Amino acid sequence: MSSNTWTPRAVSSEAEFWRGIVWRVIEAQHTAATMKLVDSAAEQDLLEALLDGGKPAWPEAALHLDYLLATPFRYPPPAGGSRFRGEADAGVFYAAGSVRTACAELGYWRWRFLQDAPELERLEPVAHTAFRSQIDTRAIDLRRAPFDRDAEMWRDPTDYRPCQHIARQCRQAELGAILYASVRDPLPGWCIAVLNPAAFARPRPLSGNQTWWLAVNPQEVVWRRRQQSLVVDMCRWSPRSEESG
Repeated sequence: MSSNTWTPRAVSSEAEFWRGIVWRVIEAQHTAATMKLVDSAAEQDLLEALLDGGKPAWPEAALHLDYLLATPFRYPPPAGGSRFRGEADAGVFYAAGSVRTACAELGYWRWRFLQDAPELERLEPVAHTAFRSQIDTRAIDLRRAPFDRDAEMWRDPTDYRPCQHIARQCRQAELGAILYASVRDPLPGWCIAVLNPAAFARPRPLSGNQTWWLAVNPQEVVWRRRQQSLVVDMCRWSPRSEESG
């Protein structure tokens, strides 16, 4: 069955209940940025409220969630969408099965930003927060039969149309998530696309956040935390053959 022939009924018949803990990494600079502009905590709270008032409204389905979990459902996607989200689709919370894979995925997009900014030679270290959340929902796993027959299509680095199509079928079937093999991690790893805010087992992230520092140069992305480091070689993506992300 090709991606275009999957229907809500068909994907629902292949879905199973999935429960697990996943990692997401986000930049941790927004609070520090506003602190530089004010003289007190009260002024910062006011500035944050003013800035928040100019942003899209929170989706009703995500109002019960902590902002770390709800934010991906709030904002529109980039031009062309993302792997499992078209330009007209609802939000997607992307996460991974390990910190390493989450860092590799995000690091790639920071590297792409550097490639698209020729005036920059590198991106200096920036703090990021890695946090865990628990998922409990019906989902499909593209790594398993019968979906694995189209593994190359699901992992295409530039053409997201098949993934966006099957995600729409999953939404219509009221499935909460899609599991899939990581595209950007050079080592075996897996990711999850959470399609529905109701898929979270808890409204807040789990305890145990980690702070990682990310630096990017034209050849690699480097993540560091205490005595740990993660270096991802970007040479396999150069010269860039991709036309869009």
